[in-house]
Amino acid sequence: MQLSSVRAVVTGGVSGLGLSVARHLVSHGGKVALWDLNDEKGAAAVAELGADKARYFNTNVSDEAAVAAQIDAAAEFLGGLNAVISCAGILGAGRVLGKEAPMPLDNFQGTVMVNLVGSFNVAKAAANRMQHNEAGDDGGRGVIINTASVAAYEGQIGQAAYSASKGGVVAMTLPMARELSRFGIRVMTIAPGIFWTPMVDGMPPAVQESLAASIPFPPRLGKPEDFAGLVGHILGNTYLNGETIRLDGAVRLAAK
Repeated sequence: MQLSSVRAVVTGGVSGLGLSVARHLVSHGGKVALWDLNDEKGAAAVAELGADKARYFNTNVSDEAAVAAQIDAAAEFLGGLNAVISCAGILGAGRVLGKEAPMPLDNFQGTVMVNLVGSFNVAKAAANRMQHNEAGDDGGRGVIINTASVAAYEGQIGQAAYSASKGGVVAMTLPMARELSRFGIRVMTIAPGIFWTPMVDGMPPAVQESLAASIPFPPRLGKPEDFAGLVGHILGNTYLNGETIRLDGAVRLAAK
């Protein structure tokens, strides 16, 4: 798939990794529908990218009916749909046994609903639309890229809910790719390591340096552009399918 022909939904698309992906795709001639819940940032993102290349849709990815409706609305704006990149997610930090009481089940469920169920909702609705696309030269009709985390493999103390949700994203990648192969739809997942985020940006310089030093090579935090570049490569390399790629500078998280 040429990036200039990409017509993509990007969830979590108005900030962080999602916005970086949108910028990358638009800069290469693609067109994007930005799904998120922050109207102010959505308007700013569209102003930056261009209203002819991007449109913002206020969308809760854990709402099945809303996702189905917004897929149709996005495809109408895009003039089709051949890619979806799910970057929407929440941290959901908290210990199973907190100082005051055990973790409320709502906290665990909420994290799983956004990170795992939300990714499934979007993938399902997108695949339902993509299956009717005209097949490309290689028989491809679309690409689904989900976002997991290295915490799916080495979850730290306080990450039980987050790791479970991201582990589920990793686990559904292969079976979903196998099932959708008959439609020519590829499914991939990226598991980022420690990346620059607004939360990291607000940390003291010494803490930032300590985080960067924990990464073997290159000894720096991941940049959103690193993630966006990998998304672009996955879209263009039609032999990548059914796999999770760690994007982490060889880091392995410690217990805490």
